[in-house]
Amino acid sequence: MNQTVPASLYVVATPIGNRGDFSARAKEILSSVSAVICEDTRRTGILLSELGMKNKLISYHDHNEKNRVQEIIKLLKNGDSIALVSDAGTPCISDPGYRIVRACQEEGIRVSSVPGACAAIGALSISGLPTDRFIFEGFLPPKGAKRSRRIDVILGSNCTSIVYESTHKIEKLLQELAEKAPDREVVIVRELTKTYEETLRGLAKDL
Repeated sequence: MNQTVPASLYVVATPIGNRGDFSARAKEILSSVSAVICEDTRRTGILLSELGMKNKLISYHDHNEKNRVQEIIKLLKNGDSIALVSDAGTPCISDPGYRIVRACQEEGIRVSSVPGACAAIGALSISGLPTDRFIFEGFLPPKGAKRSRRIDVILGSNCTSIVYESTHKIEKLLQELAEKAPDREVVIVRELTKTYEETLRGLAKDL
């Protein structure tokens, strides 16, 4: 076990599939902090167990985020060092976390980035689409007028847009794009860093 790191909130990226993408610094920080804030304690517990770690885990997700903030701030003010992780990838990117980061900054508590895997940037880097300007849209509204308007905004943009979509809705999204902009170039990236990583590229009407 390394010496305990200074009291800070460490925003730590975890692998999105390939464990080899876990940085040495991320492992060092996680082995040294007093506690780890995570979405799914079971999933994070398995990851830490694989690394030979047994950290205190604090559940932190969309449903309890507001109530957890002051508890975590109190621990940090008492001198604890804490890591924030998501189930996979970089925390706070379409995941809970920004409230605790903001609260720490407002309280004068140091927040440090431990960068690593990020599905959005990974997909962009192998898309073959322009990367000089891009917008990250995250997940679209599930249905209705809000979803339609959001798609219209994306299609009206003159820069590359990155969208997250679940496997059971990807066909619906492609149909919507094909109806609104059949000749729009689209790239689909799935299973990033995993054995069956796949990239599909073509026009919306063809895909």
